[in-house]
Amino acid sequence: MRAAFRARLAALTIGVLAVPAGLVVTAAGPASASAYCGRTGPLNDGTEVTMTKGVSANMRSGSSTSCAVKGWADNQDTLMYYCYTSGDGGTWTWLWNIDDGTVGWVKDSLLPGNGSNYSCGF
Repeated sequence: MRAAFRARLAALTIGVLAVPAGLVVTAAGPASASAYCGRTGPLNDGTEVTMTKGVSANMRSGSSTSCAVKGWADNQDTLMYYCYTSGDGGTWTWLWNIDDGTVGWVKDSLLPGNGSNYSCGF
């Protein structure tokens, strides 16, 4: 009796796990898109940080080194993180430099705490 039950269970399991021919199964992952040059981000974060002493980073109009430089996140400037998205070589944070009033995108590896923890949603 146990052998018959196991055989039916095995057949049922194989039938459930079988994927019809032509069906493509992919794993779902987080959607992410870069910020094209000129794109802004929403205020999803609001965290204030002080730029690392002795470090300066370009603030760009998008999350790419090919986008124009709009300003700088300079040595010990006060920055407010808005959100992050993907871009050239990793993630980038949309931020406001409170000290000089500029806004722009900075590569997270150049920022305190590696930038914002809140996605821009695009």
